[in-house]
Amino acid sequence: MCGRMTLTRSGSEIAEFFSLAALGTPLFSANKSPLRPRFNIAPGQDLFTILFEPGLGRHLEWMRWGLIPSWAKDSSIGARLFNARSETAATKPSFRSAFKDRRCLIAADGFYEWSPRSQGHQAFYFESTGGTLLAFAGLFESFRAESGQGIDSCTVLTTEANSDVSDVHHRMPVLLDAEQCELWLNPDSRRSDLEAICASRAEGRLRKRAVGRRVNDARRDDASCLESDPQPVQTGLFEPGGEG
Repeated sequence: MCGRMTLTRSGSEIAEFFSLAALGTPLFSANKSPLRPRFNIAPGQDLFTILFEPGLGRHLEWMRWGLIPSWAKDSSIGARLFNARSETAATKPSFRSAFKDRRCLIAADGFYEWSPRSQGHQAFYFESTGGTLLAFAGLFESFRAESGQGIDSCTVLTTEANSDVSDVHHRMPVLLDAEQCELWLNPDSRRSDLEAICASRAEGRLRKRAVGRRVNDARRDDASCLESDPQPVQTGLFEPGGEG
């Protein structure tokens, strides 16, 4: 699963990496907060997403992390749908419509994962081996509450972990390269091609390091979350269990 991530880059860096038009300064999120380095983004908070629309091209949207299907009775379901298994997203009722018509990219420069509690519940930070930004495959929905409030929300697709991640956790975000980003956003892409992207799991793209316990608290959101743990718990092969 993927339940925490970071995005610490400037608007210009993000715009260049994702081939967006120059982003204005200051850049504001959906809740009117200015863009700032984020070191511990948790479900329920805003994510920086990239959408494609014919005639508009690629553009930025802020989305709440935790997908709320348009048919949901209330927004609380989003707390459970911050990840979607890529193997079943095309057919599962909560995600199939979005998989077909509402795909997005989610910008990050790293994510956290924890080893099992039986192995010390050690937190690890994963980032690109080249120090670049990361593009996660995502899905989004627009929900309107009975009050009339509109909520744009998204989920991160996950896949079986490759060797970069598997000694910590059995799932990881679906990571996309530039060519795959283009295909993922293309509204005319075939389902078989999209599913192939989700299953690709290229290795050698991520490096990890143990970090301290501050990241365990979602209220902590500063650079100390990335400080290395001087005495990390040793991990072994993760034993699969649960969904995400």
